[in-house]
Amino acid sequence: MNPDRDAVRDRYAAAARQALAGDGTGMLTGAGDADRLGAVHYAGAEVPAEVTATSLGCGNPLAVAELKPGETVLDLGSGGGLDVLLSARRVGPGGRAIGLDMTDEMLTLARRHAEQAGVPNAEFVKGTIERIPLPDASVDVVISNCVIALSADKPAVFGEIARVLRPGGRLGITDILADATLTDAERATRAGAVECVGGALTAERYRKLLRDAGLAGIDVRVTHEVGDRLQSAIIRAAKPVEVVAMTAGHADRVLGIHQAGLDTGHASFETAAPGWPAWDAAHLPEHRLVALGRDGRVIGWAAVSALSSRCVYDGVVEHSVYVDPEARGRGVGQALLAALITSTETAGIWTIQSGVFPENTASRELHRRAGFREVGIRERVGRHRGVWRDVVMVERRSTRVGT
Repeated sequence: MNPDRDAVRDRYAAAARQALAGDGTGMLTGAGDADRLGAVHYAGAEVPAEVTATSLGCGNPLAVAELKPGETVLDLGSGGGLDVLLSARRVGPGGRAIGLDMTDEMLTLARRHAEQAGVPNAEFVKGTIERIPLPDASVDVVISNCVIALSADKPAVFGEIARVLRPGGRLGITDILADATLTDAERATRAGAVECVGGALTAERYRKLLRDAGLAGIDVRVTHEVGDRLQSAIIRAAKPVEVVAMTAGHADRVLGIHQAGLDTGHASFETAAPGWPAWDAAHLPEHRLVALGRDGRVIGWAAVSALSSRCVYDGVVEHSVYVDPEARGRGVGQALLAALITSTETAGIWTIQSGVFPENTASRELHRRAGFREVGIRERVGRHRGVWRDVVMVERRSTRVGT
C-alpha cells in the first residue's frame, strides 16, 4: 500500500493553513505523539519557537548530515522550513539551503518563517520529491525529515537524489521504517500522524532501493519507536566519488592534503609532508589514486608502499589514505579504499595493512567498514611530538587472492 499524493497534499495544506492562522499544526499529531514527533527533536534550536512548533518530522536530520560552511543543502518536503532555516545558518552566507515542497500553503508558511528568522540564504521552491526541479550535480547534501515514506514512487525519489547530488555528495535523512511483519492490510487500518505512512519501507528494502539508485556507503540505523512495528531511523548514503589514477600533475594537491592530515596530530608519526621526489620514490606507481570533487579538484588520495624487498612479501603492502578536511564525511575515504582494494587485488596483492593511532576513531571506522580488521595494538611504539603513542595495526586479507 502507498499513500495517495492528493490526500497527503490536502492534509499538509490544511496543517499549514492552521499554522498560518496561529494555531500550530496539532491536527497532524495524535495522542502520545508529542514525545516522538516534531519539536521534541529540536531542543535548543536557534529559531523562533513558533517555527519549531510547526515541525512534523520524526527526527532531526541536521544531527545526521554534518553540514559544512559553503555547502548547498536541499531539504525534501521542507514543510514549515525548520530544517532549511537551521541548515542555512550552518552553511553560512557562502552556502545555500533550499526547501522543496509541493504544497503552496507550506511554502507560504516557510517563507514567512525565513523572513521572521532573518535568514537570507534560505529559499523555497515548489515541486515534488519524485521530480526535483534542480540541475544535475547541483547539491552537496540532501536532507529530509519523515517525508520519503509518504511517496508512492520511492525508486523515483532515490533516482532524483542521486541525480542532483554532486560526486561525493551525501544523503542524511530521518524517515519511518516498517517492521517486515507489518502487512499491507494492517497499514491500511492505521490512523494518526505516524500511522498515515502506509508506504513505509523495511530497512532491507530501503537499502536495496538506495543501491539501485547508485548510492553507496549506505547506513540505516533505527533510533526509536514511533508506533506499533514502526520505527524512526537515520539513513545515510553518498554519491560515489570519481576516483582516477594519480599523475604528477596532482602533486601539489596530494602533498597539501597530506600536510593537512599531519597537522591534525592523528594521521602519522611524521609532522611534515615530504617533497614530491621523496613521496614519489616511496610509493608504488601502479597503485596511486586520487578522488576528484567538483571542477576536477583533488579531494583525497590513496597509495601503497612495499612492505619489504623480500619476494615472500610481494603480496603485502602498507597503505595510506588522506582526505581533504573540507571533504570529510562525504564517502571519499570509502571510495578510495574500495578502488585501492580493486587495484591491489588485480595485481595479485593479498594483504593491505597499516597502523592507525587509537585516537583516530574516524580512520578506524572507515577501515572497519572497508573490511579491515584490527589485529592488535603496538604499545608505546614511538614518540610523536614528545609523547609516546600506541598504534592499532589494521589489515585486510583478500578473499580472492592468496587464498
